[in-house]
Amino acid sequence: MPGRLILVLPFENRSGQSNLGWIGDSFPDTLNQRLNSAGFLTITRDDRQFALDHLGLPIDFRPTRATTIRIAQTLDANYVIVGNYTVENGRIQVQAQVLEVNKLRLSAPLEDSSELARLFDIENATAWKVARQIDPHFPVAQQTFLAASGGVGLSAFEDYIRGTDATSSEERIKRLQEASTQAPGYAAALLALGKAQYSAREYDQAAATLAKVSPSDRLDLEASFYLGLARFNTAKYADAEAAFGFVASRLPLPEVVNNQAVASSRQGKDAVALFERVTTADPNDADYHYNLAVALLHRGDPAACLRELDTVLKLHPADSEATELHTRVVASIHLTGTPLTTAITADGFQPLERIRRTYSEASFRQAAFQLDQMRAVRLAALPPAERATQYTQLGREYLTQGLIPEAEREFQTAIAADPRSAAARAGLAEVRERSGGSEEARSEARSSLDIQPNVDAWLVLARLDLQANRLDAATADVAAALRVEPNNSAAQGMRQALRTRGHNIP
Repeated sequence: MPGRLILVLPFENRSGQSNLGWIGDSFPDTLNQRLNSAGFLTITRDDRQFALDHLGLPIDFRPTRATTIRIAQTLDANYVIVGNYTVENGRIQVQAQVLEVNKLRLSAPLEDSSELARLFDIENATAWKVARQIDPHFPVAQQTFLAASGGVGLSAFEDYIRGTDATSSEERIKRLQEASTQAPGYAAALLALGKAQYSAREYDQAAATLAKVSPSDRLDLEASFYLGLARFNTAKYADAEAAFGFVASRLPLPEVVNNQAVASSRQGKDAVALFERVTTADPNDADYHYNLAVALLHRGDPAACLRELDTVLKLHPADSEATELHTRVVASIHLTGTPLTTAITADGFQPLERIRRTYSEASFRQAAFQLDQMRAVRLAALPPAERATQYTQLGREYLTQGLIPEAEREFQTAIAADPRSAAARAGLAEVRERSGGSEEARSEARSSLDIQPNVDAWLVLARLDLQANRLDAATADVAAALRVEPNNSAAQGMRQALRTRGHNIP
């Protein structure tokens, strides 16, 4: 989306306590997550460090307004988030500002404070205020942002941030292991630990760590990519192919499909079709053409192999391996009675497909972002009721993955398209339920039922009544849900739960 690229800089530590410096580095991590879920595109830590290196600035540099603008312009950012914090008597006071780069305009301070133990809450609240500052019509509730961190404790969060900032591999792995031990389901810590173990060539350990990232977590695509690399490096090619294939099924970017094809080829499979997809998607990458040439060689098609090698050498004339393979293929064509691959590998020369060993978080998120924009354009052409149905379905998918801010965004968009969408209101009721807003959840569920009786809204009310120990009301809610949809498994499950507590539903 044009005009929504955001750079979040580390916040300045004004507490006078150097041991709290890690908190400043934690703000970009949390704000990036929340702003991404809000539909903005944020600049990664690696790209931020690239800009600092490009400008000759140290990583821990705290820029002035002038250098902030230079950094933003280097990265083509539309907005820059700067801030500071103080800590005193166990409380943290935060101040953030939004710099609108093209107008060189700095917002009024966005302030908040809380107990230090609730650092996640104050960072999520700050992210919400930033989103509202940039987009005054931003529809997601602040409470939804506050509920999005998954209950990670302050100590685990500190170890995670200190681990990602550590300069030595040993310290990085130690800190991230501690974070993962304290919070076993902490996907960000598991991903960072798995990548650190992979970088340290601890491939089996990396695979075991990365496999713990939940398939429903937003980080699972990156985790699966590195899981594929870890399996590849231990010659578990079928497992590697499965991991890369999973990522490719969600985001079929050239580097992922390439790795899927390489892992497939290493098992003796014909991967030409996959490599052709890669070269079509990115025709200017010499490595991809080289891989297709090798696959065509394995297939026994020297003429096609030579065409791809010619392309490789046009793109990268200094590619010595491609030059050698080209020479050998030309020579082998004139040999008779000797299989093509045997002639080429006779003296130990072994052409192997090239795998991509880095995952570009920025390019992956950019691709996902572009897919979202294309989807929005496509849905805008639909009638309002159908558009609402599509957005509601997407919201349900996000709810299934536990992505509450993303789900609310889709439900709110559905309601904007069709305020009479009972399904969207029911989805929003569930968002409010999960974010702790029980009264708001009741209100949305009743609004949904006023439009049309539906199981989802009745079950929201049933869960809220059950939580409040209002068993008679919960029983009536479930009975109403079953009248709408007698075979609904969730309603039947709640009926059984109520029966165990002495409340029978016919």
